[in-house]
Amino acid sequence: MNYEEVEKYKNNPKTVFLAGQYEKLIEEESEVRKMLENDAGMSLLAEEEIKNISLQKEAIALQIDEIIKTDEKEETFPNEIVLEVRAGVGGEEAALFAEKLSLMYRKYAEIRGWGVSIVNESKTALGGYKEASFEIRGKGVYEDLRFETGVHRIQRVPATEKSGRIHTSTASVAILPIRKRTKMEINPTDLHIETSRSGGAGGQNVNKVETAVRIVHIPTNIDVRSTSERSQGANREKAMTILMAKLEALKEEEESKKFSQDRKDQIGTADRSEKIRTYNVLQDRVTDHRIKESWHNIEAIFRGEIGPIVEILREKSKQGPSA
Repeated sequence: MNYEEVEKYKNNPKTVFLAGQYEKLIEEESEVRKMLENDAGMSLLAEEEIKNISLQKEAIALQIDEIIKTDEKEETFPNEIVLEVRAGVGGEEAALFAEKLSLMYRKYAEIRGWGVSIVNESKTALGGYKEASFEIRGKGVYEDLRFETGVHRIQRVPATEKSGRIHTSTASVAILPIRKRTKMEINPTDLHIETSRSGGAGGQNVNKVETAVRIVHIPTNIDVRSTSERSQGANREKAMTILMAKLEALKEEEESKKFSQDRKDQIGTADRSEKIRTYNVLQDRVTDHRIKESWHNIEAIFRGEIGPIVEILREKSKQGPSA
């Protein structure tokens, strides 16, 4: 590693100290070599010193390399996501299913020791979700949940169904990775921003002050809301973060579709309109249509025990694209 490369690592807060140490070792090595040129009798001592410096440089270079690799992995698989759930076909039943899915993921997050906070939720009269979004933070969160994007379907007999007829309802899930670095730029004139009063918990201030923020990205008509924070500024910042994540996800989805005719991996297209999974309550079976695998004990799965599903999806993704 030369001075130019060291300078690059000095611009990274995580490697700046190590880069400084490496730079000192380069200078020490240069001084020893000069001493050797001026006094050949010091060759044995100088060679030993150069060897020792080289070992130290090698150890520091390995540490820097590990930090860079960890950063690159976190950029690919960030430890923060926004999980969105929306009711689809099926009226109130779809809303209740959306709530059930939300609870499933929150329970799984609890099992994994991840932190979960509500960003926004819109409930129906029966308590189901028209839509809801949650911020989830923790090691491996995107790597685990990235294959959950798509349409989920449930088949069951609702409690209100007197004739015993099976109902089919759907809900869509979107997993949005929150990356620290983004190349996405948004023109402020492309945004329509509204504020309103937040409802729910949070004290008297929540209902009296317009803290809730809604941002619409006019060119794509993407709509983002944040109501969970206590200040309008914090909600605006969170909404902008989610909007950036949505725009990046949209761009990635469009790019993947360009190649989907030629290459399509075994986990599907990552398209949120793709039907990915069916939860058949009567048959106590959950089926993932992308990999044609099924699991039983549906109630345990709804309690967040989705580890086996997550694991097999991750394994299948490592196998690479199918022919």
